[in-house]
Amino acid sequence: MTVRHDGITAEWLGYATLRLESEDTVIYLDPGRYGVLTDEWTPDTPGVGHPPARDYAPGDGDIVCITHVHHYDPDGIRRVASADATVVAFAGINVHATDRDLDRLADLDYDIRTVSMADSLLVDDVPIWTTAAYNREDGPNLRADGSPIHPEGIGCGFLLALNDTRVFWPGDTDVLEGHSAVDVSLFCPSIASSFTMDRHDAADLAEAMDPDLVLPIHYNTFEALEADSGAFAEDVAKRGVPVVLDER
Repeated sequence: MTVRHDGITAEWLGYATLRLESEDTVIYLDPGRYGVLTDEWTPDTPGVGHPPARDYAPGDGDIVCITHVHHYDPDGIRRVASADATVVAFAGINVHATDRDLDRLADLDYDIRTVSMADSLLVDDVPIWTTAAYNREDGPNLRADGSPIHPEGIGCGFLLALNDTRVFWPGDTDVLEGHSAVDVSLFCPSIASSFTMDRHDAADLAEAMDPDLVLPIHYNTFEALEADSGAFAEDVAKRGVPVVLDER
């Protein structure tokens, strides 16, 4: 399903992959991983709400944004990016800090722009801002040793103004101070039950932000991310905020 909103289209392609399109620009956020773009993904729980896997390689992306190393998939980038695409990636992506065999950002044949947790830039006339994205040391998303799964400095979120429609993907993060003040039209939070804000925190944030539409992503890809999206949508709608699910 393609969601049409305020002059743009948005489509959740699975895991954290979000496709945005205006009249003349296509943007991807965190494309790939877990077989969602290679027709290899299967759900841990049958019937769980999630876009189906497909062999997807349109090569139409003008801008590709990567929040952190867990969502960094060079094959996914190559599948969606056009030949002259710009890749906007968090500067702290370290391929040596993962057990996956990954090409370095510098080895990708694209224009690479690296960003911090508090940057602003213009790419192909698209204003882009980054936000902090991490798990709080006093929050629920901690390892057995008490350290955050996503420590501060591991990644960022992205706010983009596409045809003046502001889209916010906060990345893998708890709800942080300042999130509620973000001026956003289309809010695309994770509602996973682990690693990030859950559906309850995301609903509270949606109410505080009061966007024009909420489209949740990054849930149900595997068991640890499973969430009751229907309950989330009902909760958000009861708070007077429009919400849509893109699960197919």
